[in-house]
Amino acid sequence: MPTHSVHVLNAWFSMFGMRVLVALKLKGVEYEYYEEDLQNKSKLLLESNPIHKKIPVLIHDGKPVCESLIIVQYIDEAWPSSDKPILPIDPYKRAIARFWADYVDKKMYEAGSRIIKSPAGEEREQAKKDFIEVLQTLDGALREVSDGGPYFGGQEIGFVDVALAPFLCWFEAYETLGEFKIWDASKCPHLHKWADTVLDHPSVKEAISIAPPPKIVELLTRN
Repeated sequence: MPTHSVHVLNAWFSMFGMRVLVALKLKGVEYEYYEEDLQNKSKLLLESNPIHKKIPVLIHDGKPVCESLIIVQYIDEAWPSSDKPILPIDPYKRAIARFWADYVDKKMYEAGSRIIKSPAGEEREQAKKDFIEVLQTLDGALREVSDGGPYFGGQEIGFVDVALAPFLCWFEAYETLGEFKIWDASKCPHLHKWADTVLDHPSVKEAISIAPPPKIVELLTRN
């Protein structure tokens, strides 16, 4: 392995891996990127994450950290900065941020996966309804936790923003395979505005540039 102290093992289309890249860019941490072929996983990946054998993996000074939300928290703690904290300082606000990031993983990812994998019919229709309900719930959460700022983190991008923003790369794929429109600005006005704002954030824009939405659609429709 090269001598660079920070390495990221990822697959370009992974919304979970993109979280790690956003967090590193927010902190100004230089890293070396390794693109993984998930059909032929590298020895480094299998040795770094022997339990789950999944990406992303952050390797810092030779020590691996696995699971995207855990990695983001690790990055926040390993490179502390008073002006760019990812998690709130207040313990209660930290707990709330963790709750909503976990909600994204359990609800949005699950509903989105069902949209992609379910055959046309009742099961897919239910997945689409569930996905919209998740968006509406997150719209309400944003209104409550943002303290009037543009982000879930308030005036600055935070933990929930980092967790959720990469999913926006997949919205075109959900719409294409699910044959529906995700956004209804009248039902999710706060989240709709948030999406425009967070996608324009320099760290987010740079990190998710590896996964153009049309490329994700192409990946899913050709298989």
